[in-house]
Amino acid sequence: MKPFTYDSPADAGTAVRTVAADPSAVFLAGGTNLVDHLKLGVARPGRLVDITHLTSTEITERDGLLSIGAGVRNSDLAADPRIRSRYPVLAESLLAGASGQLRNMATTGGNPLQRTRCAYFQDVTTPCNKREPGSGCSAIGGYTRYHAIFGASEHCVATHPSDLAVALAALDAEVSALGADGARTIPFTELHRLPGDIPERDTVLAHGDLITSIDLPAPPAGEQRYRKVRDRASYAFALVSVAAVLAVEDGTIVDARIAFGGVAHKPWRAWQAEDVLRGAPATDATFRAAAEEELAQARPLPGNEFKVPLLTRTLVSVLRELS
Repeated sequence: MKPFTYDSPADAGTAVRTVAADPSAVFLAGGTNLVDHLKLGVARPGRLVDITHLTSTEITERDGLLSIGAGVRNSDLAADPRIRSRYPVLAESLLAGASGQLRNMATTGGNPLQRTRCAYFQDVTTPCNKREPGSGCSAIGGYTRYHAIFGASEHCVATHPSDLAVALAALDAEVSALGADGARTIPFTELHRLPGDIPERDTVLAHGDLITSIDLPAPPAGEQRYRKVRDRASYAFALVSVAAVLAVEDGTIVDARIAFGGVAHKPWRAWQAEDVLRGAPATDATFRAAAEEELAQARPLPGNEFKVPLLTRTLVSVLRELS
């Protein structure tokens, strides 16, 4: 492991300025992803800036929002009565991710920023444009079972791993961030980016930007569900996942919010499927039409074509249950 400097600043502003001024510096919170990457040699920071004592560990209500401090642990968030009663899709996504031990360490601010679990990204002996820009993508033409079917590029076909992020995308959450130029708010659906020709950048955050909270709007009308399909029952990342909120009145769909996981470089908000659903009868035919409209954009790789019918069946099943 490469030697590094450890800093424990007194306030968030100092932490931000420290990281922003040092290209080799990174924040340290729960460390559940970073420590793995330090051991593997994927991450080689020159400075760790500890923020565990700087970010809020509280969930507060203000101006109709439920504001989740970036330091709230995943286990605490999943157990919070307000989350369980008003945003069950969020609690279900948290409990579908990782192990209990990891959820006790992982934070709300850090979880959406975890990096891809692409095997080639984690193997430093193989070319990977995300880990080493310009080196190539070993996944293209390689083992692609877990890779993207939406939004990939010739430079990267990796997927984003967070279950929590998929639910936050469906709930229209917002991210509050503190940067060198001050505070700003980012719609959660705009936090992550597609790979394009700079796959090493996972989000729109600048180096040194610190997530301070994630804010949830008032709970949407309707029923909510998160369903994750994976190779084994626990401690595995999604082949596909669906976060859905569906409101039905007198047999007609009045609102729908859907996001997919395990299929793109970011949580994939299914805007086109939502358009098909709103105002339509809540029937299997409508659900399948919505899935087919969204999946028409899919560009599976040799080896992960199965994700198209798997995601179609999963979405139809979830919507049927919610209606």
